[in-house]
Formats: sequence, C-alpha cells, structure tokens
Amino acid sequence: MNKVHWQTWIVGGAVRDRLLGLPVQDRDWVVTGATPEDLLAAGFKPVGKDFPVFLHPKTHEEYALARTERKTAPGYKGFVFHTDAAVTLEEDLIRRDLTINAIAQAEDGTLTDPYGGQRDVADRVFRHVSPAFAEDPVRILRVARFAARFGDFTLAPETLELMRAMVEAGEVDHLVPERVWQELARGLMYAKPSRMIEVLRACGALARILPELDALFGVPQPEKYHPEIDAGIHQLLVIDQAAARNQPLVVRWAALMHDLGKGVTPSENWPHHYGHEALGVPLVEAACARLKVPVDCRELAVLTAREHGNIHKIDEMRADTITRIFERCDALRRPERFAGLLAASACDFHGRPGYETREDTHTPLWQALLAAFTSVDAGAIASALSDKRQIPERLHQARVAAVGVALNALRPLA
Repeated sequence: MNKVHWQTWIVGGAVRDRLLGLPVQDRDWVVTGATPEDLLAAGFKPVGKDFPVFLHPKTHEEYALARTERKTAPGYKGFVFHTDAAVTLEEDLIRRDLTINAIAQAEDGTLTDPYGGQRDVADRVFRHVSPAFAEDPVRILRVARFAARFGDFTLAPETLELMRAMVEAGEVDHLVPERVWQELARGLMYAKPSRMIEVLRACGALARILPELDALFGVPQPEKYHPEIDAGIHQLLVIDQAAARNQPLVVRWAALMHDLGKGVTPSENWPHHYGHEALGVPLVEAACARLKVPVDCRELAVLTAREHGNIHKIDEMRADTITRIFERCDALRRPERFAGLLAASACDFHGRPGYETREDTHTPLWQALLAAFTSVDAGAIASALSDKRQIPERLHQARVAAVGVALNALRPLA
C-alpha cells in the first residue's frame, strides 16, 4: 500500500479506553496528508455520505480523512465539512467533543494530545475541547451518556455552563427524535443510567427532551417511601436497580417511565398520588410518540405505568381480580411482556432506600399464579359447550377457580 505522503492515526474512543484500561471494541482512524483519490488508489472503499470515510481493504475498519467543519444552520446536521491533504491532525482533533476523545495514537504507539486529554483521563473529567462544542447539540446527549458509562468522571463546570447556554439558545430543540432516542437508549444500558438523567437535568436539556420526567423532581413521595426521596429521585433509583439487575432495554425504559403520573397529580393530595397510574398512561404514550420509541419499549412502558401499582397489591387481591389482570395484560399470549412488567415492577419495589436487598415476594407469587392461570385447558372447555357464546365466561370462571386454588395454597407463604 503506497502511502509515502500520508499518515494514519487511531483516534477517539479506542485511545481513551486504552488509557482507562478498558477493552477496545472498535477503532476509528484518521488519515492526514491524503486525498480521496489516494485512498481509492490504495484499495479503500468509500462509504461516507456527509464527508469522506473509507473502509480498509483488508480490516474493513473505518478511515476518515482529516477534516474541518463550519456551522451553517441550527441543529446537528447544520455543518459544512472540508477535507484537504493540508488539514492537520490538530485541526481535526479540535472539532471533537471532549478532550478525552481528542487524543490520537500513531502507528508506532506514540500519542498526540494537543488539548490535555491525558490529563483529563487521569483526573476523570469531562471537558469540552473548544467553543465549537456548542455547535452540535448531540454532544449534550453524548456527554450525558458518557456520564452513565464512566461513573467516576465529573463534568467540568465550564462545560456544564456551555451546555446550559446551548439549551437556552434552543439548540436542543433541533435534535431529531431518532437521534435522541438512540443516545438515551445507549445511556440506559450502562451501569449507572441515573447519571445520564442527572446531567441532562443539570443543563436544562431534560425539560426539553423529557418534560414529563423532569416534572417529577421536587414532587414529594408518600411517607412510607422515604421523606427525603422525591418522585424524581425515586425514578433514578429505579432505573439504577434495573441496571444492577442487568435488565434489557425494554425493562429499563419502562422503569424510567413508570411513575410519570405523579408529576400531574393534584398538589393538594401530596404526598399521596391517588390514581397516578391512569394519569401516567397518556404521558408515557406522548413521550414515546414524540421520541419515536420502538413498539416493544412503548408497549411495556404503557403496561407498566398502568399496572405496576396492581402488581404491588397482590396480597390484597382476590382470585377474580388477579385473573382479570392476567386477561387485561394478555399474559397468556404475551408471557414475555408480562414478565417484563414483573421485572420493571420489581425494580420499582427495590428503588427506594433500604429496599435494595429486601426480599420481593410479589414476583414469585405472580409467576406461580400465572402458571395456574395458563394451566386451564381452553380447548376442552370450548369443545364441551354447545353454545359457543358461553366460552369466554366459562373460561374466565375456570381460570378464576384455578388461580383461587393456587392462591389459597401459596398466600400463607407469601
């Protein structure tokens, strides 16, 4: 491969993660001193649409030509990119978001770090590289996501102030829903997703992106929860419980959405939130529609918002009520979704001080009763009836009876 006049560098996350002692998953490369024609002649395959990116002919890793960029319109797509063989590595690195992502590694392993990234890695600080950070609102989401991933990092005060100024300038309002969801979903899958929400709230972006969630902070909880834990903090504890229990994204999103109704309950009822489940359903639906959340995440979030209170009240319920909940949740045909409801509700149970390791007796009871509910032979009941209009009621009665028998056997142990 003839590359006498150009040089390649590993940049970004791969360098950062190596310095942090973390496994390196993917490597991104920057090429200086080259033109698109040079890479094409060397066998690279072009894949970039917005700016020249090429796939290595053997490793298939991405190589981007060093570039500069200029802001031309609001939002994260309002940029004009310029690539040229004369663009330097330092010029390319200064357009990056954080100093810890603006370090380059040469082929011989030496590092180029013009903006203090190694220092900030050592000090565990998120710090923007230059004022150009403010030109791309996606960077607010990325910093928040990094906070969820790197739990021992803090946000530099000047970077937080810049993020606040971006929000006030309306930059966040130009984000497309798909990109917001992508970053939120990635952040929720890290070990401390609450930190993502905390950063978004600290800079004011949460009120623009998820106002329904932002409204929970400062809303008091019932006294049985903990006097100093408001509804917003409870929500953060719940999503961290989902992460600690290694739940999938659908459950983590449901956990984040489950109590939105508390933000609109009448203040004269506080600290109680009567009927907040029903109040929360349209809020969850609105948030999911606005962010274009995938169907499976939306469905479980709505189901959890509506039913999590009932899941916690099983000790007070009769067999008929339990059976109707199974029927309403379509638990027979969609057992995996009902399992997600139980998982999200368990995170809600554990998401308060002192409850992190407390035994959850509700989940195994629901699981045992669901087994009794599903054991009823619907085909046998249907074939035994000459009047098929009677099937739904007879089937319901048989399921109530089966659940009742199981309930009588299990409840003393619950």
